[in-house]
Amino acid sequence: MSLVASLVFHDRAVYLSGASTLVCSDLHLGRAATSDVQSDLGEHEDLTGRFGHLLDRFEPTQVVVAGDLLHSFSSLPRGVAETLQALEHEARAAGARMVVTPGNHDTMLSGLWDGPTETAYRVGDWVVCHGHEEPELEGDRYIVGHDHPTLEVEGQRHPCYLYGEGVYRGADVLMLPSFTRLAAGVVVNRMRAAEFQSPLITDADPFRPVVRDEAGDETLTFPPLGEFRGLF
Repeated sequence: MSLVASLVFHDRAVYLSGASTLVCSDLHLGRAATSDVQSDLGEHEDLTGRFGHLLDRFEPTQVVVAGDLLHSFSSLPRGVAETLQALEHEARAAGARMVVTPGNHDTMLSGLWDGPTETAYRVGDWVVCHGHEEPELEGDRYIVGHDHPTLEVEGQRHPCYLYGEGVYRGADVLMLPSFTRLAAGVVVNRMRAAEFQSPLITDADPFRPVVRDEAGDETLTFPPLGEFRGLF
């Protein structure tokens, strides 16, 4: 299988070259503040720095956050507003419109974000949404987040994308890894559909893990999960 030619995978995000759109998911702003770790985890610098590099690399005209922009359900930890303002500033300075499709963690979003918000957002042939519930828009292809997929190979864990053709009501589905590096991720090697939280994964077997090797500057595509379970 060849992945859709217009998809460019990089640093836990995906660029839709045909639509000049960068998509990332699960930033979980404020995750560091709710961690048991006492030291500074560098969340602000990591997220804003990597976001800025993606904008420089691809020069998109729009950026879509596919849900869980925030982490806490009940509060806005110190520093969250500043990080979001920095991300918004980076996008605006790059000439990119920023759109948020809220996720299940984004219960406090309206108190912080007054920019464009859509439950599901159409980008060319794609519909972007968080993936925690059935999308309101019908499409031929969906981009979602929510489950934080990770692949384990030879004892090493790698954030991964999952791509399946015709897997949700005949439509393709691309699931993104979490953009934050503070999320541990869920190892998908032997997972079946019932173990995923997203209702868009009704059969896990056809989904192929995709790992971006930044050091080697290459994108690695693995066998579908149905075959992968027997290999490792």
